Amino acid sequence: MSVPLVIKLGGRVVTDNDCLQQLFSTVTRLAALRPLVLVHGGGDQVQSLLQQLGQSSHKVDGQRITPAAHMPIVAGVLAGDINTQLCAVAQQYQLLAVGLTLAAGGTVQCSQDTSRGAVGIPSPGSAQLLESLIEQNYLPIVSSIGVSAAGERLNVNADLAAAAIAQVLHADLILLTDVPGILDQHGQLIDTIHADQAPDLIASGVIKDGMVVKLQAALQAAHASRRSIAVAGWQDANALTRLAKGESAGTRVRY
Repeated sequence: MSVPLVIKLGGRVVTDNDCLQQLFSTVTRLAALRPLVLVHGGGDQVQSLLQQLGQSSHKVDGQRITPAAHMPIVAGVLAGDINTQLCAVAQQYQLLAVGLTLAAGGTVQCSQDTSRGAVGIPSPGSAQLLESLIEQNYLPIVSSIGVSAAGERLNVNADLAAAAIAQVLHADLILLTDVPGILDQHGQLIDTIHADQAPDLIASGVIKDGMVVKLQAALQAAHASRRSIAVAGWQDANALTRLAKGESAGTRVRY
């Protein structure tokens, strides 16, 4: 089996059907090049439903604080609504999608970040389930819902979840975003970021909010795999194809 490619979906692409159609058209072409696993979050949808239900929700350092009482809503949005929507679109493109959570088959283990509530800190688990599915030409689509050792459902940042899955499979990783990659203070694409540059970029505010978590996830995966990790815009189909072929596009994060 060739080296799998883990792609993390997020941002506007999972809220807009036209965007999903555009993305899955590209995913179909990528699936012909190498095995794929898709990982997704859905923070905007979670936030919207919580507000509709009169619940407050906020983020700290790009990660959502999740009281345990919110988990039925979070799990319903991520593992239910969004995951089934993505599987439905995949089916339109004749992709054999299988919807999963991080806990399925023990793929990703989670400890609880009690400072943020019902939030999971992911770590690599077992590759057996995903490898079995990939070998039979299925497309795993994994929501970022984890489970603690005590059986508590946990909300996991999808970038960190994707990094853990990439480590499980010894896979390449692309973190998709609404912009072409990681941008500098002038809005220009940063081609490459090395691990020793990251602290200064964060401290100076060049990289902030959710992009900090994305960079941390990329560094985590790059350190584990000794491969560079890509942060790229989902809108550029040519960039994604180049990345799937191992060529340069977006921002490359290297350890």
